[in-house]
This record gives sequence, C-alpha cells and structure tokens, in this order.
Amino acid sequence: MFRLIFLVLALLLPACSLTPGMKMQSDNNVSELEVPVMKGGRMVKEKTRIVPITADLIIERENARQRAVNNLPPVDMDKAIYRIGPHDRVQVTVWEHPELNDPGGEKIMPELAGKVVDDDGNLYYPYVGDIHVAGKTVSEVRTLLTSELSKYFRKVKLDVRVLSFQSHRAAVVGEVKTPGVQAMTETPLTVSEALSRAGGVTEYADMSNVALARDGKLYKIDVLALYEKGGTTQNLLLKDGDVLNVPNSKDNKVLVMGEVGRQQALQMNKDRMTLAQALAEAYGVDFNSSRPEDIYVIRPGDMTPEIFQLNAESPDALILADQFPLQAHDTVFVGTAGVTRWSRVLNQILPSSFTSIMSRAAFVGM
Repeated sequence: MFRLIFLVLALLLPACSLTPGMKMQSDNNVSELEVPVMKGGRMVKEKTRIVPITADLIIERENARQRAVNNLPPVDMDKAIYRIGPHDRVQVTVWEHPELNDPGGEKIMPELAGKVVDDDGNLYYPYVGDIHVAGKTVSEVRTLLTSELSKYFRKVKLDVRVLSFQSHRAAVVGEVKTPGVQAMTETPLTVSEALSRAGGVTEYADMSNVALARDGKLYKIDVLALYEKGGTTQNLLLKDGDVLNVPNSKDNKVLVMGEVGRQQALQMNKDRMTLAQALAEAYGVDFNSSRPEDIYVIRPGDMTPEIFQLNAESPDALILADQFPLQAHDTVFVGTAGVTRWSRVLNQILPSSFTSIMSRAAFVGM
C-alpha cells in the first residue's frame, strides 16, 4: 500500500506546474505576457517591467505627483478684471444731462435698459457714435466716453456699469447638482465659486480628479486638497471658454485577488487607498497559503501598464505598503505558495477515498 502511495506521488510531481490558481510569471523582472502599449501614437506589444516597491520608488512617485499637481496654468491677475465684450448690456448715466440717458429713466425694464455691445465690440452713444469697447474695463470705457462727450459738453460727469454679463462664460459639467453655463461677472470666477454656483457636487463626485479644459489642454485639479488642506493653488481663476468637469467616482475601484481573506472589488474612498488598506479590507493576506514576497500591484494605466512588487516577508514592509497609494482600476494580487498549489492539485486529482487512505497512512507514520 505504501509503495503504491509513493508511486502515485512520484507520478504526480510534474503536476506542480499545473496546479490550480493564478501565479505571476516573470523573466528577468519583466512580465511573461506581452500586453498592448501606446508608444509614439501607435499601439505595440510589449512586456511590462516589474518594479519593486521600495522607499526610493515611493519618494520618486510622490515628487512626480506633486509636480503634476502644481503644473497648472499661471494665474493672470489681469484676467480677474472684467472686460466688456460683445452682447454685454451696458448702461451709461451722464449727470445733469438727462437727454443723454435712457428714456423713461428708472421706469424702464432692467432687461431693456442700457445699450448692447454689438458683435464687433462696438457701442453706440449719442454725439459720440460707435466706440470700440470690447476688451476694455468699465473704468477705461468711462474715461473714453468722458473724453469724447467733453467735445460737446462742459464738465462731463458720467457713470458706466454692466447690466447684463453675456460675453464671457464658463461651463461646469459632470457630478454637480446644477450643471450648465455660468456667466462671468465683475466678481472673478474661481473653481470653488463655479462649483458653488452649480449647487455643489453630488455624492458620486471624484473631487481629486476634476478636469479643466482650456485652450485645447486638459489640467487636473485636486479640489479635495483645496477644501481639506487649503491648497489655494488649485483654486484657479476661470476664463472665457473654460470647461470644468467633475468626474464620477462610482467606477473608482480596486480589485484584490489571490491569497487574501476575501477576493473582492473595493470602492475607493475619496479616491484614496493604500496597498495596506486594500489588503486589510480584503481581510488580510493568508500567510498559510500565500507567498508574502509575491504581492503585486497591476496598473493598466492609459495604455501604459505598470506592475509593482512588494516583498512582505518582513513585517516592516507593511510600512511601504501603507505609503504606496493605489489608483482606480488597480489590481492587487497575492501569490500562492507552492505547497498550497500542491495541496490543491491533490484534492482535485485524487479520489476522496484515496486521500483518506493517504491521511491515515500519514497518521500511522507519525
């Protein structure tokens, strides 16, 4: 009987390569499989390098993240001053010369008061004719009109104000309560002001990855850092034509697979989760069946895949795990120990009665 047992075991030894369960295969620290990669504007096949998770890697990635966060368009304070443009409704009031003012005075409806700047940026005014006001501030238009009217009247005193702001607009879309186009007024429109005007964000808003589309470029704005840490550099001044998009966070999940307490998809909280948190929420690593040195983070990226490996044989490696931030759509995979795969293949190949015999034989031999 024991000879038969040992014979069967010998015959099954090659089955180690066929054991159930996934296993990360690598060759010289690169992935075994080729994956699609975007290079030079075209898709190619390429193996992915496996990068060890070390303190140097974490420092390098954090510095790169900080550079990306600060790589925002510069704030031009000149843009904070409202400049009149086409379709704005402008009211000019000349003191002591009621004949120059709107007929009907205060009785006229606000939406009909004043004069509208035409498509060419010109404003018509009695005695003066057409004057170009587009791109000028209220103060500059006041000075210009005063100068022109002084040719016909003595001691001209007048006031200029914009009644209806129509020329400069920005759009706020995505996960806000009232998306739409917002007019820019004499009060500078910042990111926080625009979100406030839109009724605030919804419960599904990903505030760490708000996108600003400007002049054909896309900028990432961390509004969460603005609200929680006072990161005023994120509170940009918006300008005409900007589009602010607040993305949805419902799909921001991390997959945890392999030898963990529970394989599952984890929802990221405020787009934040570390490798240690993901392992903990998956009920930890099963150290009886896993290979702690084979903990991988597989990141698909935007056609730029990356693979990171954490060697957690030493408990202090969990410090690195707690400092390694995950991204949405990452997959955390914990490798299986060889003895575990061997045990599983025996359970699948050997009949239950034969397994029972082996167990009794092992008990007798103890």
